[in-house]
Amino acid sequence: MTEITPEVKPEEPVKKKVELELEVTPNNIGVNPFQKWVHLAKTVDAWRIFPRIFVTVYIVLLYDVVTWFMELKEPNLEQAGLVSIVVGAMAAVFGIYAGTNKQSKAFKGGD
Repeated sequence: MTEITPEVKPEEPVKKKVELELEVTPNNIGVNPFQKWVHLAKTVDAWRIFPRIFVTVYIVLLYDVVTWFMELKEPNLEQAGLVSIVVGAMAAVFGIYAGTNKQSKAFKGGD
């Protein structure tokens, strides 16, 4: 006996319209517990503390290197090269320091 099975037709997809209403609220309603740190970071950035410390330390280094070089009785080529590099780098350090202020950041598209 052979059975004849009917052909199974695929069902058509069911289409329904659904209206959904969402209310989105932030999870952290209230005071930011890190707000004091944010103000501290903005203050350090505004006062440019780290660039000023860096330039001050480099000025001390420059002063020490130049006075050391002037105290040498017979400086050689390597010592003169070291002083030349330190003095030349001071120009670059000062140029970078002077070129990074709020006005130049605003001009370049920063905040």
